[in-house]
Amino acid sequence: MSKTLTFVICGCGNRGLENYATYQREYPDRMKIVAGADNRPERLEILRREYGVPEDMCFASAEELLEQPRLADVAIIATQDRQHVPMALKALEKGYHLLVEKPISPSLEECRQLQEKAHEAQRAVVVCHVLRYTTFYSNLEKILRRGDIGKIETIDAIENVGYWHYAHSFVRGNWRRSDETSPMILAKSCHDMDILRWLVGEKCVRVQSFGALDYFHSGSAPEGAANRCLDGCACKDGCPYDAEKIYVTSSRTGCRRKNVGWPCTVVASDPTEENIYAALRSGPYGRCVFHCDNDVVDHQTVNLEFENNIHATFTMTAFTEQTYRTIRITGTKGEIEGDINSRKLVLRRFGQPEEIIDLSGSANNLAGHGGGDGGLMDHMYELISSGGTQGLTSVDASVESHVMALAAEASRVAGGKTIELATFR
Repeated sequence: MSKTLTFVICGCGNRGLENYATYQREYPDRMKIVAGADNRPERLEILRREYGVPEDMCFASAEELLEQPRLADVAIIATQDRQHVPMALKALEKGYHLLVEKPISPSLEECRQLQEKAHEAQRAVVVCHVLRYTTFYSNLEKILRRGDIGKIETIDAIENVGYWHYAHSFVRGNWRRSDETSPMILAKSCHDMDILRWLVGEKCVRVQSFGALDYFHSGSAPEGAANRCLDGCACKDGCPYDAEKIYVTSSRTGCRRKNVGWPCTVVASDPTEENIYAALRSGPYGRCVFHCDNDVVDHQTVNLEFENNIHATFTMTAFTEQTYRTIRITGTKGEIEGDINSRKLVLRRFGQPEEIIDLSGSANNLAGHGGGDGGLMDHMYELISSGGTQGLTSVDASVESHVMALAAEASRVAGGKTIELATFR
């Protein structure tokens, strides 16, 4: 008989409560949430109502929760970026295994502290680099390890953030300022740095990066743009970034079209049309994208050199219609390419017919992050249940992506200077 693992959640926002916690609904024999913490009473109410957590196990802060004796097997740390490590260290002292939302921290010193504490405490510390658990990337990695395209020579990867997603999270939202959270290349694209490192299978030795906040600032505001979208903006009709379009009327993301999950649940915990309009009139998500206090880049490119003469390019751009990732890898015996949304890989072995690998039949392919969220929770359950501490995205592996991302940001800030990772560490 399988053991049910108990969990506490520090940070009951979108990732903690609407991604990882939902694992309990599908696998109640594997996961039981026994406590949670958030400074918003309405989020704790969801924890009580939907997951049966008693009122006395709902805390107004993660600090208060972590002052208690150990309450569960695993602590999910899903607070804001700069809070992760202090809370994770405290949780390790209490004896919890950890699931830590990415990024670990914008400070390499804090990343190292967490590494050292994980080994000292002999606890599993798994970082939420969920792309490794997707059917798309896990199959791609197996093909590369099998040698179907020979030795890897080049990789071209693109993260298409999507115009509305970028406006939501990185102009109006929580990750708009690098001094409060993390630089864009870490906050959003440490996923991609991690995937590149994993697929290549070699250490990254140097990086070079260029990027800028080119469009989402007051200098780009059209004449007549109001400070808030609902304040009689003269540009409203023709503006794709209009908050009412994104959160109310859009067929893809609007609450009027019965899209009552993310991103609407970030704007209002109970995303009725009335509540969304009230939030847009006074809250951060109703601001004009040209009149916010954001400073993270809206596009960035990174050149990466790995050991064994393998070279990669990565591009992050806000300026796309869809939200998806693409990749193309060339090798000495063939090439392979695909995008995560199509759920297909195209393999071309030199001199042989093209092979299309259809991954759409995967059971978890439609879950969050292309199935990665569910795959991560499966992995976490198996790891802890078996008594293990080192997993696919344990802190030791995940720190590498942070070194790459922070070195890339240092290069960008320095005008594209080449950064040697051995020195940067």
